[in-house]
Amino acid sequence: MARTATASRSTAETKISVEINLDGTGVYDNETGVGFFDHMLDQLARHALIDMKIRAKGDHHIDDHHTVEDTGILLGKVLAEAMGDKRGIVRYGSCYLPMDECLTRAALDLSGRPFLVWNVDFTAQKVGAFDTELVREFFTALAMNSGMTLHVETLYGVNSHHIAETCFKAVARALRDALETDPRKADAIPSTKGTLTE
Repeated sequence: MARTATASRSTAETKISVEINLDGTGVYDNETGVGFFDHMLDQLARHALIDMKIRAKGDHHIDDHHTVEDTGILLGKVLAEAMGDKRGIVRYGSCYLPMDECLTRAALDLSGRPFLVWNVDFTAQKVGAFDTELVREFFTALAMNSGMTLHVETLYGVNSHHIAETCFKAVARALRDALETDPRKADAIPSTKGTLTE
């Protein structure tokens, strides 16, 4: 059964569409009007091996907050839909991700119980024109709307571009592992309660 999903979301602040294939090869085509954010979404798709197409138009004359947060909301909802009942998945994933002077770890559980633990400090308020505080906003929206328990911590780092990128790549690699089919339990829900959707 194909693990794909497509959805659109339109408000007075943003208009967004998302298409994903969880069993892809990491092909990406993301255009949000926020260059650095597009780069981070590309990293997420590539390293999670999720085919991803995102189109977003937002109220950039105010700032990029609504676009980034609302993209996280819709991507989370689409991810939850594509996972279905989560039968056969590994469920858990984690990754230590180095990038030059920076090291970030991410650990996640596709539990159906949304939660975010965020221990990431940026050394600059902006990367180019992008507000670094929006990285947390994106992952909050993604976790809450996908039903993911997500822990992200940057252990050390100096360059804010590297800090942000390691967060996206570490989550991507952890997500890739969690979404893989467990060859020993390919037909089972990975929970003793028998469900990961309630």
